[in-house]
Amino acid sequence: MRTIADDIAAHAARHPDRVALTTPAGEVTYGRLAARIEEIARLLRAHGARPETVCAVAVEHGTDAVAAMAAVLRCGAAFLTLDVGQPRERLTTFVRSAGAHLLLTHTALAPVLDPGVPVLALDRPGPTTTLQRAPVDPRALAYVSHTSGSTGRPHAVLVEHHALDAYLRDTARAFGLGPDTVALQTAPLGYDASIRDTFAPLLAGARLVIVDRARLLRPEEFARTVREHRVTALLSTTPSFLSHLAAQPGPGDPLAGVTLVASSGESLRPFLAAGGRALVPGRLVNQYGPTECTMTTTRHSVPTPPDPSADLVGTPRAGAVVRVLDGDLAPVADGTVGEVYIGGAGVARGYGGRPSRTAECFVPDPCGPPGARLYRTGDLGWWGPGGLHYAGRTDRQVKIRGYRVDPAEIEGPLLAHPEVTAAVVTPHTDDRGRVYLVAHLTGDLSGTTDAQLRGHLARTLPPHLMPRRFLRLDTLPTTRGGKADRRLLATGGTA
Repeated sequence: MRTIADDIAAHAARHPDRVALTTPAGEVTYGRLAARIEEIARLLRAHGARPETVCAVAVEHGTDAVAAMAAVLRCGAAFLTLDVGQPRERLTTFVRSAGAHLLLTHTALAPVLDPGVPVLALDRPGPTTTLQRAPVDPRALAYVSHTSGSTGRPHAVLVEHHALDAYLRDTARAFGLGPDTVALQTAPLGYDASIRDTFAPLLAGARLVIVDRARLLRPEEFARTVREHRVTALLSTTPSFLSHLAAQPGPGDPLAGVTLVASSGESLRPFLAAGGRALVPGRLVNQYGPTECTMTTTRHSVPTPPDPSADLVGTPRAGAVVRVLDGDLAPVADGTVGEVYIGGAGVARGYGGRPSRTAECFVPDPCGPPGARLYRTGDLGWWGPGGLHYAGRTDRQVKIRGYRVDPAEIEGPLLAHPEVTAAVVTPHTDDRGRVYLVAHLTGDLSGTTDAQLRGHLARTLPPHLMPRRFLRLDTLPTTRGGKADRRLLATGGTA
């Protein structure tokens, strides 16, 4: 089958001098990008990369990160991208849980990663032999991405080549991407949204703008970046960021010239209810879909003016199946809330090394043909005007700034602190509709500051998993069954 590397090579053959990437190190043409992909693919093949080989990619975002991911696909293998700004222990956990065989990185980063697998330095000369083209198996693994798990350990999600390829091509078509598109990379490496950000534009022959991440986090710098590079498309923004952008004082339109903003990761409803639609001059698309179903399952183009009373996520993309079922896996009537199940082209293979969890979450489709599977999302929804309406979660998972979070992933490290005897993390919502975390702790913490607790967590957790507040309690309230009363804590009660 064809991969994104083939499309980049085709663009390079037709328009070798067209700019593919704008990076802090300078501009890179399609011709140069295609050549770099081939160089890295030869290096990978020389070290045994083949179907089902998982190759971790740990470099700062730029030309080599893009080329390395594409080169892995070119070899029919699978990539795992790592955000090198995250704690080393967490990155090592990702490498191990994904079953990575190789690590692609730069010489300066290699000593601090400690991956436990062979390291290929991308900044050293590689083999010069000709790379023989081999067909890519559509059912082979294409990439591994991690989600928050209820056990406190992230789950490695396994996505195959056919699912990734179909998704990227559908995205490019649905968003009308083309050679005139200038897309800004906003999602950090290590998260599946970064794959959409990177490859959907390049598939279409567009220009991808990559800047230092610090510029994306400050509204003034973000707006300046959009203006300077004449950005036309943002494929992976979160409602939280859009709300933050809308709240900034001062004149000017931070999204001037942007004709497409695709939002995902959390509910868009608070942003719309606050009048945020006026911030987006062009098309605003609300995307919905879990990591286990290749990034996006449904889309909704938000009209002007929008209906802020509805949490509408729209209709399924091409090849996707969405079912709203009851507890017996029977379809519910339109307008009735049930659990959302997703089937079709985007459903992942399952969780790496977790067969029981895979069997629990990936189930036979009772309404589909023999062998069809559904992913049980844990989301609640209902069919209504315009498509699927989101109605919350069936479990403890929440979305924080677009990241799926299970509180157990924070509670475990908190309990590893020598002075903490019990820990419960609950979600709360501020007056602007933003979700944040509160840690409720017991133990002798009179001499332990919030800063010390954050420092303890920062050794293993990224910033989006950091509680905003730490509340110290003598005892945790419990239910009649003796379990921590999370509902009471979430509403501000302690007894």
